[in-house]
Amino acid sequence: MDRGTKEQIVSELHKKLKEAKLGVLTSFSGMNVEKMEALRNALRKSDAEWKVVKNTLLRIASKETDFSILDDHFKWPVAVVLGYKDPVGPTKILIDFAKKNPELEIKVGLLDRKSLTKSDLTVLAELPGREVLLGKLVSVMAAVPTAFVTVLSGVPRSFVQVLNAYCDKKKTLN
Repeated sequence: MDRGTKEQIVSELHKKLKEAKLGVLTSFSGMNVEKMEALRNALRKSDAEWKVVKNTLLRIASKETDFSILDDHFKWPVAVVLGYKDPVGPTKILIDFAKKNPELEIKVGLLDRKSLTKSDLTVLAELPGREVLLGKLVSVMAAVPTAFVTVLSGVPRSFVQVLNAYCDKKKTLN
């Protein structure tokens, strides 16, 4: 690979590392091409990507990004998962794929400038997705005004019931 190509790869990778919200370093020795493509396709559906990168290029590209704290882990043949939106979706896909394919070994992750171990990533994968959490938030937010209106309508409703009972009593006496 000539110097120009390497500079272009480093530049593109640096941009992607700056944009990524989630990063996971994996080892992939022994994986065949079909499994690699299956993982890439699954990750694309959750707005993430899996890239095999040379350690030296990754080290250079990670400078001045949050990924620079993972510099010590650029030792083995590495592939990096970059998630750009919801970090839970790609993590779930990665953990599930690693369970079914022992050739894929999850090494370390990065989320919000914090290094994550494999067990941290497993816990992250068990969380509900962003859409589910937003749905729960909306239902809670809708329940509060509904309960408030129900409480407020209780007084007039009780008053009307008392008036109806009084009218019924008057009718039975006449």
